[in-house]
Amino acid sequence: MMQPIFIDKNEIIKRYKPIDSHTHKGIQGHALIIAGSYGKLGAAVLASKCCLKSGCGLVTAYVPECGYQILQISNPEVMTLTDEKEKYISNISFDIKPQAIAIGPGLGQEIETQKAVHDFIKTNKVPLVIDADALNILSKNKDWLALLQPKTILTPHPKELERLIGKWSTEADKFDKTIAFSKQYGLVIVMKGAPTHIIDEETVYKNTTGNAALATAGSGDVLTGIITSLVAQSYEPIDAAVFGVYLHGLTADIALPETSYQSFIASDIIKYLGKAFLSIENN
Repeated sequence: MMQPIFIDKNEIIKRYKPIDSHTHKGIQGHALIIAGSYGKLGAAVLASKCCLKSGCGLVTAYVPECGYQILQISNPEVMTLTDEKEKYISNISFDIKPQAIAIGPGLGQEIETQKAVHDFIKTNKVPLVIDADALNILSKNKDWLALLQPKTILTPHPKELERLIGKWSTEADKFDKTIAFSKQYGLVIVMKGAPTHIIDEETVYKNTTGNAALATAGSGDVLTGIITSLVAQSYEPIDAAVFGVYLHGLTADIALPETSYQSFIASDIIKYLGKAFLSIENN
C-alpha cells in the first residue's frame, strides 16, 4: 500500500470553497436524507440537522409515517416526506430534485425496506452517501453493489466493513481488501475508526483530527449528514469525504476542553460545527 495522504489543514484549505456573499438557499444545494425506522428516528433527526448545519441550503428527510411529527418538531428547518408505511420505509419515491442523497441511518433491515433500497439504487443517478443499515442491506445482497454510480460514498464502521469485504487477518490485509473493493466498484470508502481512513481506489487518506469523544451513539449519523451536505454544495465526492471527516473530528478536538470525553455526545458535534468552520476560515 502506498503512503497515505494526511488530512490536515493544508489539505482542507486546498479543497475548501468559501461561501459566496451573494448566495441564496437555492444555490447552496438541496440534500435528501432517507433514514429512520420505529425507535430509530433519532438517526434521521441527527443526520438531517447536521446536514443543514454544514452549509446545505435545503434539507428534506424521508422517514416512515411515525417519524413525521418527530422530525417536524425536532428540526423545524428540515422538510419532511413520509413513506406510506408507519414503522419502516417500504417505497422510496419523491418528486424533489436533490443534489445529494444519503441513505441508511436508523433504516432497519425489513424485507420491504431491502426491496425499496434495491429499487432506489437501480434508478438513482444523484450523488449518494450510503451508511449504516443501507450498508448492511448491501452486504446481504452483494450483487447490488454493481448498481451504484461511480464515486458513491460508503461510510462503514469496522463491523459493517467486514460484512462488505470479508474478514481480514492483519491491518495491511484490511487495506488491501478495501482498496480492491473500492477499485472493483469505483467507490469512495470512508473507513471509520481511530483514525478514520478514506480509500479512493489506489489513493489512501488518513485523518488527523478527532479523539475518543467521538465514540458515542449517533456520531456516524452526524458524519453522514456533513458529507452529504458538502456533496449537495457541489464538492466532488472525494473532497466531501476528506473535508467531512476532518470537520467531524475537529469538532471533538475543539469541544474536548469544555465537555470532557465522557459527556460529549453526537449533538455536540453539531453544536461545535460553527467553531470548526471558523477555525478553517481564520487562517
